[in-house]
Formats: sequence, C-alpha cells, structure tokens
Amino acid sequence: MFKTWRRPGKIIEQKNVYSGRVYDVDQLHVQTPDGLKVERDLIRTDPTVTILAMTADDQVVMTNEYRVGVNRDSVSLPAGIVNPGETSEQAAARELKEETGYIAKSVQKMTRITSSEGFMDQFADLMLIRFDPVDRVRQHFDKDEFVSSALVPIDQVVDWIKTGKVNTAQSVSSVGYYLLFLKGKE
Repeated sequence: MFKTWRRPGKIIEQKNVYSGRVYDVDQLHVQTPDGLKVERDLIRTDPTVTILAMTADDQVVMTNEYRVGVNRDSVSLPAGIVNPGETSEQAAARELKEETGYIAKSVQKMTRITSSEGFMDQFADLMLIRFDPVDRVRQHFDKDEFVSSALVPIDQVVDWIKTGKVNTAQSVSSVGYYLLFLKGKE
C-alpha cells in the first residue's frame, strides 16, 4: 500500500544554524525514500512526556500554566521534558510530583506520538499514572514556571476537549488513547 512507509531518508548535509535554551535549528539536505532531493529546516528538541494522572475514582489532574506559543494560560495535562539519563517513566513520576505534589503509585507508557514531524523531531510519550490524592507533597517548580492544578472528573475533561477548552494535542491524544484502548481493560 505505502511502499516507502517508515523508511528513512538519507541525510546528505546537515548544518546547525541556531542553538537556543529549548531547541536547536538545523538545515538539512535530504534524499527522501522516494528519491526526491529536498532542503528542510529541522527543529531539534528534547523528548517529552504528557501525563494522564488518575485517581481510583477517575479524577484527572489538570494543570494551568502560561504557554508562550499561544501567549496565554493553557489548561492541559501535566507535561515536561525527559532529562538526560532518565526514562520516560521516571520523568513522568518526577514531573507529576514537581508540578502537582502528587506521588505516582504506578506509571505506564500508553504510546508515543510526534508533535509536528514535518519540521520537528520532538516526540511525546503519553503516560498513564495512578495515584492516591491523599499522598501529596509540596510542589517544586522550575525557576521560570508556575503551575496550578486541580482534580477534574474525566467526563468533565472529555467535555472540555469536545468544546475546545482543552485543545493541546498531547492532552487530546492522551485522553483519547486512554478511552479508546485502556479504559476498562486495566
């Protein structure tokens, strides 16, 4: 059906043109799997995790944080960068604890998604964490962030997604994946 599906291209030339605090930009000359020679800019980023953290009675941890890409606060699932030497499971448990104070009882990788594969190498591991809301410690933010959090029934989260109040790709993907493939099968 798709003869070149999942076949890599051949990078002919690669040049870094920008290095920043959060991402780098490379210019690439590539021969695609179907034989085209193209020039592309590639944003290189660290891997990330997005966390669907749920209580036994299906309350979901939702966060509110300023996001520069949309220049406003955004309600979404907790998320963060996977640090060097860390697994996605470790990063998810750490990020949940730092941003919300909740402590993971179990951590499960649901799936991995790409964000904008046309120009970015970033992927996000979508993680399912189970936790007891009574087991909570003090939040510990990075110096340039402030995150507020709340427990929200999953039905309310689904309604917020349906009405566009929650619209981050990773949050929509996490909740959708859970409802389609995991709910009732755990």
